[in-house]
Amino acid sequence: MKIISLNTWAGVVLEPLLEFFEKYNDIDIFCLQEIYSKAEGRTERHPELDMKLDLFERIEERLKDTHTGYFRPAHKDYYGQAIFVKIGIPIEEEGDIFIFENKEPEGRGRHSRNLQYIRTSVNGKPTVIANLHGLWNGMGKTDTEDRIEQSRRIQEFVSRCSEQVIVVGDFNLNPDTQSLALAEEGLRNLVKEYGITSTRTSFYEKEGKMADYALISPELNVIDFKVLPDEVSDHAALYLEI
Repeated sequence: MKIISLNTWAGVVLEPLLEFFEKYNDIDIFCLQEIYSKAEGRTERHPELDMKLDLFERIEERLKDTHTGYFRPAHKDYYGQAIFVKIGIPIEEEGDIFIFENKEPEGRGRHSRNLQYIRTSVNGKPTVIANLHGLWNGMGKTDTEDRIEQSRRIQEFVSRCSEQVIVVGDFNLNPDTQSLALAEEGLRNLVKEYGITSTRTSFYEKEGKMADYALISPELNVIDFKVLPDEVSDHAALYLEI
């Protein structure tokens, strides 16, 4: 099974992003963060960035012949995560749980956060694949009480799963945080295991080049794991084949 995780930057680099999905249309599962769906006229645009308020629908159109899309909002009913699954892959369940709740946030980024998941199988073994966009607070990617509690909720979700587990996404955490250590408890951190030192592209000019991770059950056999070179966002895409 081939999985790509990508924070889409809400489609700021739109045409290269859409071409990216056509280039990698053999991927089994896309786990995507920063997705707007049917948000036109319902939210203020970013003051500096041209974020696409119908990004889910645009990606869905590009992948309509190969994948089925599932959107799960974290904020209101129009901003959150999406998972696109190749047609023919059986999905036993698709859903989400909230790992941080703030329905009336002050300022950007402090809204509620959810963990989107699907239940499927890999080589006949039941598998949960979860898609995360962790809390952003505008003050770096260090530990906070909210982030530690968020990681506790992630770990509680993982511990309840009887299946093998894959958690991917933009965690918004530095690699040396207690929050990340808590989230990865009992799992393999492939970014650490493969010695990856940056998950950002040249569009990201700030300090701290780590944000995205892939945590998996120890028994999973990894065929390949890498950061893709395509610059379609301020985040790089993570590629996992198991």
